[in-house]
Amino acid sequence: MKKLLVPALCATLLLGACQSKSDDEKAQEQALQDASKQELATAVADRDQLLGLVNEISSGMDQIKRLENILTVTNGMKGETASQRAQIQADIAAIQQTLQQRREQLADLEAKLNKSNVNNASLRKTIETLRGQINSQSAEIETLRANLDSANRTIGTLTASVDSLNTTVTTVTGERDAAQQESTELTNELNTCYYVAASNKELKDHKIIESGFLRKTKLMKGDFDQSFFTVGDKRTLTSLPLHSKKARVLSNQPAASYQIVDEDGQKVLKITNPDLFWSLSNYLVIKID
Repeated sequence: MKKLLVPALCATLLLGACQSKSDDEKAQEQALQDASKQELATAVADRDQLLGLVNEISSGMDQIKRLENILTVTNGMKGETASQRAQIQADIAAIQQTLQQRREQLADLEAKLNKSNVNNASLRKTIETLRGQINSQSAEIETLRANLDSANRTIGTLTASVDSLNTTVTTVTGERDAAQQESTELTNELNTCYYVAASNKELKDHKIIESGFLRKTKLMKGDFDQSFFTVGDKRTLTSLPLHSKKARVLSNQPAASYQIVDEDGQKVLKITNPDLFWSLSNYLVIKID
């Protein structure tokens, strides 16, 4: 009886051991499957994040190209304002900050990939490609910044030159205006003339003529009354109504340069040659009766 119980007990223990080993293996297999699924999910997530980063970097390059076009256009604009330059500088700073964020994202993805059991050569190649694109974009931005700084310095120099030229122009314009004013005043002075048409008594009273019995009439030899004369302009004085039936020029105007004619019973002086008429004197004295 004892001989029968021992083999049966051994068979039971062996069966139990086999059953227990099978459960452990299943648990291990399940754990491996779960781990593989998690790593796969992580790899897929990393891949998707990389693809998203690819799109962002591509968009960043478009932004840089847009800034390059704007900078090229504004460099040729005469009416460019300081606010436009400030906006471009702000855009460049924003892109630089974005590139730094993408560089950090890329480093984080690379670290995750290094820790992962998934050895995806394609993802690693994509990371290297993206790193090269980010570096290229950073170089582009630095070039844009340098160009903008250079343009700003040029604009500052041109502005200073314009201000200097404006000052020079203002000074020259003032000097020109002063010279023109002086020339006008001198021209007016050279063309100023004085005339009077009065009776013999009035002319004597104002000491314009001096005469006596059997003496030759003297014209403006003493302290004559300057205010009795009318001021005229040689350029415009071509005719002088005398309001008298008789008139005679006492001053030394050449006879060939004028005529005294009748108009409606009144004498009128007509200056036929102004240059000759005023060549000997700027004063005209006419005696009327």
